[in-house]
Amino acid sequence: MTSRFAGRVALVTGASRGIGLAVAARIVAEGGRVCLTARKEEGLRTAVDELNAAAAGDGTVRAIGVAGKADDESHQLSTVERVLAEFGRLDVLVNNTGINPSYGPLLDIDTGAARKTVDVNVVAALSWVRVGYRAYMGEHGGAVVNIASVAGLRPALGIGLYGVSKAALIQLTAQLATELAPVVRVNAFAPAVVKTRCATVLFEGREEEVAQAYPMRRLGVPEDVAGTVAFLASDDASWITGQTVVVDGGLTLAGGV
Repeated sequence: MTSRFAGRVALVTGASRGIGLAVAARIVAEGGRVCLTARKEEGLRTAVDELNAAAAGDGTVRAIGVAGKADDESHQLSTVERVLAEFGRLDVLVNNTGINPSYGPLLDIDTGAARKTVDVNVVAALSWVRVGYRAYMGEHGGAVVNIASVAGLRPALGIGLYGVSKAALIQLTAQLATELAPVVRVNAFAPAVVKTRCATVLFEGREEEVAQAYPMRRLGVPEDVAGTVAFLASDDASWITGQTVVVDGGLTLAGGV
């Protein structure tokens, strides 16, 4: 591991497990400090303890957690305040929180569920950026990485509304990159199916069958994608902004989503 994040502080939303936790672990492994958010206090505490235990040795607290709902602006404000009080800076924001409460054709989706999906997957991401920018990044600079999806690149049967929200997130990324340059870089990351709890409905009981659509012949795991997110958040990507990087085991090359 390098020390790309030495002296840097990251805030990763939706990070008690899955991709968010893998990203946080990668940042800590490369010398950074992180604040994790998630809805449930218990899972968040376990994740924070794991990260601090893995980094034990120098007596430095590498990870803290703040529980709350990602689309709650008061939670966003208090979390950024906690980060600045604890670590004194905020260099990286990873908008990982996402939901997909509805499956099926768009015309059958409950309107309330549709609004909630867009609120969490798009509006909350904008709000986190706004809070982080006004509190620290606007003056000191930084990097934002939004977790999108290949479902935001082309139609995806069964998860159409989720795809619509991720397409909006990709456009939001490009718009913010234009508006916040050159002080803050904003990029997105679009994975295919990564084996996390929220994605189990897409492959549970038929993983081998689903994997046949991928040229790499397997689904992703969180560790497969954490390095790409860390790269986009680091100075190694200092001349990259407004881009959506696809990491999908070749799925889109084969014409799938």
